[in-house]
Amino acid sequence: MDSEAKVLLDGIKFPETPRWHEGKLWFSDMVGRKVMTVDLEGRTETIVEVPKSPGGLGWLPDGRLLVVSMNDRRLLRLDPGGLVEVADVSQLAPFPCDDMVVDAQGRAYIGHFGFDALAGKPFAPASLLMVTPDGKISTAADNLAFPNGTVITPDHKTLIVAESVGCRLTAFDVAPDGSLSNRRLWAQFGKREMPDGICIDAECAIWAALPGVNEVRRVHDGGKVSASIKTNPQAYACMLGGADLKTLFLCTSTTEAFRGAIPGAIQTIRVDVPGAGRP
Repeated sequence: MDSEAKVLLDGIKFPETPRWHEGKLWFSDMVGRKVMTVDLEGRTETIVEVPKSPGGLGWLPDGRLLVVSMNDRRLLRLDPGGLVEVADVSQLAPFPCDDMVVDAQGRAYIGHFGFDALAGKPFAPASLLMVTPDGKISTAADNLAFPNGTVITPDHKTLIVAESVGCRLTAFDVAPDGSLSNRRLWAQFGKREMPDGICIDAECAIWAALPGVNEVRRVHDGGKVSASIKTNPQAYACMLGGADLKTLFLCTSTTEAFRGAIPGAIQTIRVDVPGAGRP
């Protein structure tokens, strides 16, 4: 593994939910309110603007982009004519939605806040919602402590979600119909080690961004840590990509982005084990 991260792209506001797709890194600039891509030479493209702030990204089997519209709590699809609504999940998500993972069948698993976190209101549990490609909505798992980054293992049999407020990763078995069962602790972190965005590699280890302690950590089932990277500023999400899937992309920023500053960047560092699974 490289010893130091390099800046690939700066001058953005708050990059989040990175995805490696079709030879580029796709990401949501939540504060900039747009979905963008950047290639390994640093060239950028704006894919679509999302007025209510983009969150999680994924793709249907036919290649169309899905994007979470955070503040109005909708799942949108990018068609040739622009964004269209797949589902309005506001009845089940009383506060903003966040990250998402999309499985091989196009089912979207979407997390939400559960309480007014931005206003500092008291904690309340949330759920992980499942939306099918035809817009049917169900609750896949409930009583989660701020479900955030989510991954599906390479064999498609296990879904793992970061519970940020719970400082843990929680795993579920995935049935053929997409339903979740056999809830169990996958890894527990310490105080202030609140996992945000996560990604998974070919050894089923998870890279977890821990912005509260300025670290990105590689953790295994049971909680063993095999690598850690100190970040400056905080990393809120990470993704494995590049031609060999061994480039770890770090989405870094600070909460000052929400007050008009432009401190965001995407950094890269080379690692030893390639990415796998979803996203």
